[in-house]
Amino acid sequence: MSDRRVDTAVIGGGLMGLSVALAEARAGRSVVVLEAERVGRQASSASAGGVRSLNRDPAEIALSREALGLWRTLHADLGQDVGFKASGQIRVAEDADAYDRLAARAALTKSLGHTHEELIGANALRDLEPAVASHTVGALVVRDDGFADPLKAVRAYGAAARAAGVQIREGGAVKGLRRVAGGIAVEWDGEAVEAAAVVNTAGAWGADLAASVGEPVQMETAALQMSVTERVAPFVRAVVGTEGRKLSLKQSAAGHVIIGGGHRGAVAQKARHGAPIAARVAQNVATAAHLFPALKTARIARSWVGLEGWTADSLPVIGPSETLPGLVHVFGFSGHGFALVPLIGPLIADIIAGKEPDTRLQPFAPARFCKTQSEPMNA
Repeated sequence: MSDRRVDTAVIGGGLMGLSVALAEARAGRSVVVLEAERVGRQASSASAGGVRSLNRDPAEIALSREALGLWRTLHADLGQDVGFKASGQIRVAEDADAYDRLAARAALTKSLGHTHEELIGANALRDLEPAVASHTVGALVVRDDGFADPLKAVRAYGAAARAAGVQIREGGAVKGLRRVAGGIAVEWDGEAVEAAAVVNTAGAWGADLAASVGEPVQMETAALQMSVTERVAPFVRAVVGTEGRKLSLKQSAAGHVIIGGGHRGAVAQKARHGAPIAARVAQNVATAAHLFPALKTARIARSWVGLEGWTADSLPVIGPSETLPGLVHVFGFSGHGFALVPLIGPLIADIIAGKEPDTRLQPFAPARFCKTQSEPMNA
């Protein structure tokens, strides 16, 4: 096959890759997305879909708040519904110790100059969610957080990217990167795709690509479990989790309850496959039913997993490579990247355009994991 030349090659066709590709195309650059499977196949479509600024790492709060504003108008920007709903998000305390931890969290957030998190007591919690179990003692709330539909988001971003001129190529493996005059060659199934800039949005495989250019990142692959119930009568409005236990719960307009929160399934990374672990699904569902007794007789219709990169500090890897000029890393979102999708693409497009990286990205620099090579890679 003949070589091809584009301005930007994006490795990985999840939501982060599509966001970057769309931003690059809108900036007038030619773009190709190289996806090993199908667009959105792994963590993007398997996500819980939370659009959350609640209980974020302090380094992510400002980004998540800005991204939240973009979600409100994303349907208009992309030309398709993404299922966004500003339902609010609630982190429930089930005992006094948990409430004290939430109070400390609220105080920390306020000390950093943020006012979006609100500590409420038991009565106020029941005003918000009357079906919550009687043993709960309060919660931390962000009233304008919400959720979106991951599958609708993938479809909308894919359609918008294609309409903007992005080439999306699926079902092939990246074999390596090498420097060439004016950029980087991506070895893609026997073909060299040359680009002035390359973006590593390879998700659970992003660390492998970074290691191949001398930038090892401490990251493991997690198969994050999700389950959905058969339809039940409406009982919950917000996205609800708990302090101290793994749970994320929301109800669709059709009545299905989507349950997740970080329980991990089995991983076969080389096969690009994961599977739920039945005992952990049962534990997740039991936690949900303990918090909302209305779920005690609900039946699980389906459980699934998506493979995600989980870094040692649970923060993403975002920033230019220090060993291969023209390469930018964007991976390792550790189960909470969905909310940031509309913002990350434009921020990375700015970096590719030669602007200084947004200072809010500094905590996510790849170099925090390793001492990189002192000299760039040889051609």
